[in-house]
Amino acid sequence: MPEFLLPFTLFAIAGSFTPGPNNIMLTASGANFGFRRTLPHILGICVGFPLMVTAVGLGLGRLFEEVPVTHSVLKLAGSAYLLWLAWRIAQAGSVDQPDARARPLSFFQAAAFQWVNPKAWIMAMGAISTFTLAGQEMLPQVLTIAAIFTVVSVPSATVWTLLGIGVARILTSPAALRLFNLSMGALLALSVVWILFE
Repeated sequence: MPEFLLPFTLFAIAGSFTPGPNNIMLTASGANFGFRRTLPHILGICVGFPLMVTAVGLGLGRLFEEVPVTHSVLKLAGSAYLLWLAWRIAQAGSVDQPDARARPLSFFQAAAFQWVNPKAWIMAMGAISTFTLAGQEMLPQVLTIAAIFTVVSVPSATVWTLLGIGVARILTSPAALRLFNLSMGALLALSVVWILFE
């Protein structure tokens, strides 16, 4: 694993900072709810994703190989959930005039979301299959990968949330923020379509 530390860290940075469902949702949450209210969402990702990576590294990935239908079911359930979230983002109000029903994801919702996030699965499976060595004890390798993802997730999630806050400051009219929310919802829905038909 030591020989893979630098390449894996670069992989983790690239994967964490590029657009995907988590980052689109964080940007929308930052724009609509601000940093403080989005903090549980950030923490949920930063804890939930490394826990999922650990579970995948310690054997869940093998279940998908042996019973492929479990992966298909998870992919469909995750896609349906993402489409619901896309609709929720598109319907969000502004920070000044919030929808009484609108609220950011909680810590547990964001952590649980990792299990239905297709990009998270791709990154977890890719990391475990590419950056671990056969014939060596898996636990230390998997924990190292999870730890690096934890460290990288914090600045990534923070940057995407701050990007949303910056966008909200530029989009001062309710109509402009509404257009932003519709765009974020559409991007999230588009990512689902891309995942389903790849």
